[in-house]
Order: sequence, then structure tokens, then C-alpha cells
Amino acid sequence: MKTTITGLYDHYDDAKAAVKALEDAGVPSDDISIVTNKANGDPDIQGQGNRAGEGAGTGAGIGAVAGGAGGLLTGLGMLAIPGVGPVVAAGWLAAAAAGAVAGAVAGGAVGGIVGAMIDSGVPEEDANFYAESVRRGGSVVTARVEDDQRAPAEAILNSSRVDVAARRASYTEQGWTRFDEAADPYTPAQIAAERDRYRDNRL
Repeated sequence: MKTTITGLYDHYDDAKAAVKALEDAGVPSDDISIVTNKANGDPDIQGQGNRAGEGAGTGAGIGAVAGGAGGLLTGLGMLAIPGVGPVVAAGWLAAAAAGAVAGAVAGGAVGGIVGAMIDSGVPEEDANFYAESVRRGGSVVTARVEDDQRAPAEAILNSSRVDVAARRASYTEQGWTRFDEAADPYTPAQIAAERDRYRDNRL
């Protein structure tokens, strides 16, 4: 039976390295997903085209854009998510989001991501936190792993990830309670300010 594990990263490069390390450790690309906010300022994803903003909820899917280091990262695509804005994504969680965009009524694509995480065993509170973190410029890597892969895969994800408990506590201190897909997406300036708040630590 597979378990879902998740890592949150402030920088796309860290998330990308985690994906590659998971693949190198034998986790199939089909069982790994990455979702990152396109407005987070990382140069690798800034030039990934302009189609990410096209019609959230109007049938937008994930189309392949730029390559990557190989494996899952070569299938990166873009879509727009209510409450988050444009994201660059690949993998099973991204496919669930694209499906939610294509058939969105109320609930939207991040509702789809939250729902996909919950369906795969991520607690609802955590799923909302990860969606909010993407809204604030973060990158989320999620993997479905067999029991014998769990410890090494968790070690990979823990390598340079954000301290989830501390970050959630910080959000709560700012008045956050749960992800709101009706909220305005963070601007690049807001994302930069968010990064500055946590600079020099992994909170």
C-alpha cells in the first residue's frame, strides 16, 4: 500500500532537486508531483510561456512547456488556479488540478488539489496549508511511495524543505485559518515580502 508524503519548499530549485533525487532513488515519475507558483521569482520558471493565465475554469489543461532535468520535470506544464494564479506543475496531483479546472464549477482547481491530497491520505488541514503555501510563492513536492521507500523518500524531502509546523504557526499568527480560493493571488511583490520574512531559516 502506498503512502503519500509531501515537502514544501520556498525555492523552486530545492523542489526540483527533491524531484530528481526521488526519481534517482527509484520512485516512479508517475508517483511524484510538483506544483509551484509561477510568480515566485525563480528564473527557471519565469520564461515558461504565458499560457498559465488562460482561463482557470474554462477547460485549461496542463500542456508541456519547457524541459527540465529529465523525468517528471520534462513534463512541466502550466495552468491557472483560483486563489493562486498561474502555476507550473507536473505529475498526478497536477493532473487532478487540470481536471478540476476543466470541470470547475464551485471548488475550482485548488479545491481539486486539496481534494486530491485528502483522497490520497493527506489530512484536510495539511492540504489547505499546502495550497496556501503555493499561493504565497512556495513549491510543493508530493510522492506516493511504498512502505519500503518511505524512510529514504522522507529523508530526501526533508533535505531542504520548510519546517511545516513552524510555517503553519506563522500563518496562524497572521490570522490565516484555511485556504480561500476566492482570495486574490499574491503578487510578485507580496511573494518577495513573504520570502524576506523567512529568509535565513526554514520556518
